[in-house]
Amino acid sequence: MPNPREIHRRMRSVKNIQQITKAMKMVAAARLRRAQEKAASTRPFADKIENLLLTAVSDKIALKGLSLSDFPLLSDRPVRKTGFIVVAADKGLAGPYNSNVLKHALAEIAESENYYLITVGRKAKEFFQHRGFDVAKDFFGLSDKPNFEYAEQIAKAAVDAFASGEVDEVRLISTRFKSALSYTPETLNLLPVLPPAADGQGKGMSGFQEPDDSAPVEDEALEEVGDVLFEPSAKVLLAQLLPYYVNTRIYAALMQSAASELGARMTAMSSATDNASDLLRSLELSYNKARQAGITREINEIVGGAEALQQN
Repeated sequence: MPNPREIHRRMRSVKNIQQITKAMKMVAAARLRRAQEKAASTRPFADKIENLLLTAVSDKIALKGLSLSDFPLLSDRPVRKTGFIVVAADKGLAGPYNSNVLKHALAEIAESENYYLITVGRKAKEFFQHRGFDVAKDFFGLSDKPNFEYAEQIAKAAVDAFASGEVDEVRLISTRFKSALSYTPETLNLLPVLPPAADGQGKGMSGFQEPDDSAPVEDEALEEVGDVLFEPSAKVLLAQLLPYYVNTRIYAALMQSAASELGARMTAMSSATDNASDLLRSLELSYNKARQAGITREINEIVGGAEALQQN
């Protein structure tokens, strides 16, 4: 059994660690409220931008005459190489947050023969480099406090790779925040931007195709008006809306991931603080037992010495 001095030294170390984990829990809880509000406010806006854009690209009559070469983000081509944007954290001590999203990303990338990897967060970069993956671009330093400029940098790297033909599609892997105790990894098909499938089958997307001029039109008025009225012109609107859609989608994913990271860290530090309290109680009991055993041993030595003197 360890002596009381060793147990007391360990108790002091556990108390110091408990103070650190308690402080980290309070900091994460304070920041989580702000991150949760931002995540809740950005998600509906990103969904609305997506719905607006998909409605626009679904109206083939309104887009008639526009060249897809002017809008490379709409280009639906055979997939030979897939780009992945993986969003994780810069720091650890966040429970299973990093491991969950990185295992999900690893399974997604394993299904692709050719990949182009963009990592967000130091943990994502270290995870894939340690396993021999080639990381084309990496971003870190703002995983728990992202801003829109940070999202624009990531979006530019993805758009450049897609527009140049280096990749044929881009998938965004991040974490959807539900609550401080609930967050799930998810995969979003970011590029190309495709209209909803007419038959509702598959993934809900179908390839964007040029309008067929030879196809009969039942209502001639639709040839001039279409389903969507563009103001300004469709070309000007899409030129502004397409890049903004990519930026907004990535920004929303970063905010969701930041809230998930802070929630996971708050939960992990709360558990660590509780475990430290349990360990302190156990060490205190061991300390009292060791101290009592020492006192009993000293009393026995004194009694034995006194009896030895009496016999002499």
